Amino acid sequence: MAPINATFRRSFDEQVDFFRQKLNLPTERWDDLARDQHDRAFVVAGATKADLVADLRGAVDDAITNGQSLGEFRQQFREIVAKRGWTGWTGEDTKAGRAWRTRVIYKTNMDTSYMAGRWAQMTDPDVMRARPFWRYVHNTVENPRVQHRRWDNLVLPAGDPWFERHYPPNGWGCNCGVETMSRRQLERSGRDGPDAAPGSEMVEHVNDATGEVTEVPKGVQPGWDYAPGKSAAETAVQARLNRLDSIDANVARENVAQLVDSDLFARFFNGGVEGEFPVAVVPPMERELLGAEAATVLLSQVSLAAHIERHPEIRLADYRRVQELLDRGAVYRRDGEDGRLIYLTVDDVTYRAALKRTQDGKKHYFLSLFRSKTDQPPPDATRLR
Repeated sequence: MAPINATFRRSFDEQVDFFRQKLNLPTERWDDLARDQHDRAFVVAGATKADLVADLRGAVDDAITNGQSLGEFRQQFREIVAKRGWTGWTGEDTKAGRAWRTRVIYKTNMDTSYMAGRWAQMTDPDVMRARPFWRYVHNTVENPRVQHRRWDNLVLPAGDPWFERHYPPNGWGCNCGVETMSRRQLERSGRDGPDAAPGSEMVEHVNDATGEVTEVPKGVQPGWDYAPGKSAAETAVQARLNRLDSIDANVARENVAQLVDSDLFARFFNGGVEGEFPVAVVPPMERELLGAEAATVLLSQVSLAAHIERHPEIRLADYRRVQELLDRGAVYRRDGEDGRLIYLTVDDVTYRAALKRTQDGKKHYFLSLFRSKTDQPPPDATRLR
């Protein structure tokens, strides 16, 4: 794999999408945000005025989308600083300081957006099936970091938890990367299977401004112990969730249908996205029966993982039929279970599923989905539709 900086002029959709979903955030220090909070916000330390941050963000966007060089970015930076009257920023006083500061802004955003885009590509379900292993690649030639060099050529299962705190870049100026491998490539490398994940020796870090003490893996600089892009997918789902229950039910249905049909849901199904995912909108009759405030039906990653373990025959295509099941299936309720409905449908396949309202009456959760050997309803259940 080529060093990250060798790819700067070849931006790709996932890289651009990651950067453009960020919100502008004025801030005093880079570490005012912690770890994957940087997935959600564009910041330049010391830039505290909204118009200044917006202009700097535009310059970085140009660099990412149009492949602008560091020199071109520096020219835009000088023009923005002069236009907005920004003074007192770190590095302003010397030529070397200005060169260092502009390089940090440029390279940090290039590195993290590139690797976030790669995360989205590499966790695509089709890619993970065809190339189920990830190899750490050490690319820092100048002043190599000993720990990063030790990780070079380490091969682990795709998305292994080790990468959640060791996914590049692992510090300022780190050029390391990750490439995918097929089973055949793994065997050609002389391996029968992936390597064992290295143990993570933790070291303490004290924030010199706040005094806060945190621990980071040895070899990873403070604030860099996260995987750029991993939380961005979860953030995108949450942003959509925040809107779904405040819009018309028909519009909500269209939004949920788009999400369920998307690659994002496929990544959720394969365990690549944490949290909760909207899978349907409760039909009017059941919403009235259950009495929950929200119309959206949520599926949690915890429940999904348990479902798949118990019923491996259920695949992604089955979960993409949840709305159809709620709309067309026969609906039953057991005596004494006011907050829970059971669905049963016979089409080309017979499913059993359950929908539950939370105790506080605010949300609906999809609890289970499996193929039933019988089309008979559960015992002591009354049909509602």
